[in-house]
Amino acid sequence: MAGTSAMSSYWRGVRDALPFVIMVVPFAMLFGVVGTESGLTVTQTVSFSVVVIAGASQFTALQLLNENAPVAVALASAIAVNMRMAMYSASLIPHLGPAPLWHRIFIAYFLVDQTYAASMLEFERSPRMTLAEKTAYFFGIVTPICPPWYVATWAGAVLGSAIPTELGLDFAVPIAFLAMIAPLLRTPAHRIAALTSVVLALGFVWLPYNLGLIVGALGGMLAGGRAELWAEQKAAT
Repeated sequence: MAGTSAMSSYWRGVRDALPFVIMVVPFAMLFGVVGTESGLTVTQTVSFSVVVIAGASQFTALQLLNENAPVAVALASAIAVNMRMAMYSASLIPHLGPAPLWHRIFIAYFLVDQTYAASMLEFERSPRMTLAEKTAYFFGIVTPICPPWYVATWAGAVLGSAIPTELGLDFAVPIAFLAMIAPLLRTPAHRIAALTSVVLALGFVWLPYNLGLIVGALGGMLAGGRAELWAEQKAAT
């Protein structure tokens, strides 16, 4: 019975994640094209997606390296962009923290914006889900997102300039993040963090090597954390 419910949760996750394919495929193909045009081989470009599996930080690091930025700056910028993953992990602990170690290893690897956003929405909508159902649902979400990411990166790297510019693959980047972020801005702390990061990133756009992104990311996290603390203190009084 437990196995049946877990399998049902897995396929529900697959179904819920299918719309993300519309954004993941062009996003990954765009990275494949940009990677090879920047001088990486097809193998290096695909390996980048397999090892890092984080589109925003991949584009950030690649752009900075193309601008001959110091490697330390490129790494710091990529890490700053990916700092949100630490917050994702923390918020998933109540739901997936008790899972076996080997499950948590793969959950950590496959934790990206889409898998986090879809999983959290489902976990909050269905609080009675068991650990096995939550784990199965998470990996169901992974299935239509991560393997296509690898394949589409390879396709973009192989096809390269053969892809017509009229396709406008770069549309996938802003649309993907807007579609993921909007449903998650549920509390004042979330909205304050988002607004602060945007204002700071735009205000410090003049900094070299896109360091304004780091300023925005750090400022957004601090502002969101402070707003959440204030809300908790207010609720306690």
